[in-house]
Amino acid sequence: MVAVDISPNQDGGVLKEIIKEGVGDETPAPGSNVTVHYTGTLMDGTKFDSSKDHNAAFQFKLKKGDVIKAWDIGVATMKKGEVAMLTCAPKYAYGKNGCPPKIPENATLKFEIEMIDWKGEDLSPDKDESIERYQITPGKSHMKNPEEGALVNVHLTGMYNDKVFEDRDVSFSLGEGEDCGVIEGVEKALKSFKAEEKSRLKIKSKYAFKNVGKPEFDIPPNATVEYIVELKSFEKSVNPWCLKFEERIEQAKIYKEKGTNYFKANKYNLAIKMYKKVISFLDQDKVNEELETEKNSLMLAAHLNLALCYLKTDQNVEAKDECNKALKLSPQNEKALFRRGQAHLALASPEIALKDFQEVLKIEPTNTAAAKQITACNNLIKKQLAKEKKLYANMFDKFAQEDKQKEEEKLREQPDVMCGALGEWGQEERPGGRDATAFEKENPNILMLNANGTDEFQNM
Repeated sequence: MVAVDISPNQDGGVLKEIIKEGVGDETPAPGSNVTVHYTGTLMDGTKFDSSKDHNAAFQFKLKKGDVIKAWDIGVATMKKGEVAMLTCAPKYAYGKNGCPPKIPENATLKFEIEMIDWKGEDLSPDKDESIERYQITPGKSHMKNPEEGALVNVHLTGMYNDKVFEDRDVSFSLGEGEDCGVIEGVEKALKSFKAEEKSRLKIKSKYAFKNVGKPEFDIPPNATVEYIVELKSFEKSVNPWCLKFEERIEQAKIYKEKGTNYFKANKYNLAIKMYKKVISFLDQDKVNEELETEKNSLMLAAHLNLALCYLKTDQNVEAKDECNKALKLSPQNEKALFRRGQAHLALASPEIALKDFQEVLKIEPTNTAAAKQITACNNLIKKQLAKEKKLYANMFDKFAQEDKQKEEEKLREQPDVMCGALGEWGQEERPGGRDATAFEKENPNILMLNANGTDEFQNM
């Protein structure tokens, strides 16, 4: 085929000639993890490098600065299975300096490249390929990405086994997509999108419908799903550092109210996010005395509500920590002590929990809930003591049995003096070394004392 100029400026810097057609219509998007074979030569045919000589395909991230410009441009146009020849001018290769000793100055290079495969750009937090992006339409590169709290307007098309299960426009604050039925993987991916970008996402169950699935969509547990996501537009989130402290307090009140609404709707994860935002907006040391009181009141409420949310979601260590923070602001706070007691009780520490509940009764003697928890603590302590007593008794019985077995083994290891030589008395063993009597000869197992009429029994 005829070589085609594929350089961005149509300056002849990158020419592409297809040697073998690829399959399908898809080409790798920026950020894709690409796998290729290549052979590089100078214009006179001198080979300077080849992945085939290394017996290993070459992998790199597309358009991330891993390779020369000509590769980023040319490989982005290739389909799976395609083989192409790229002719690369110096400005798109190694420039005026070359790459000594193999590539001279101002060298034009030829690369035969075979596209083997590619994977999408890994957007997952743990880099375990649980969220892969395949870009369809690039967004506005000069714009920033949406941050947590930004109001995003998106179009979602969800698919499982090539069957569409949802197709809709939706607007939500980034981080609160759960309230609109938007899965976690889409939200995390959107933080890497540009405005007007359209991409295909491959999302594993970890960030999709997990081990529950979505029966109404015929999606089984642990299923990998795909989404076509278009970020139509977004409004930037409110940056607390750009606000006066009075404005930050007002914004914190808004998040507190949102958190309370989510809590009432049993959407505890969203409530946790909102209460954390309350704290982040008020995280400033020096404020005037008038605002300090209002700040501490909001902070106390946020810590107490976070503790409650964590208790509801069985995150008891986190609940205890939030109670400790609340007690720094209000040392005799009844709710903080009670919730910390609940956390300790859930963490199987009834003795510590008991102290918290007793402290609650000192503050408010009519708190019947604390009285009931004290009874529960005492019952649990009794059960634990009984269990420990039984455990120790069993341990002592076990140790006694083991000691008995060891003693029996020692006895078995001692020689049996009743076997073998019993009764075979030698002359040296008879008193005075005398000869055996007639009776002793007839009865060799018997040793006669005083057989010779001596005083052998004297002083015995």
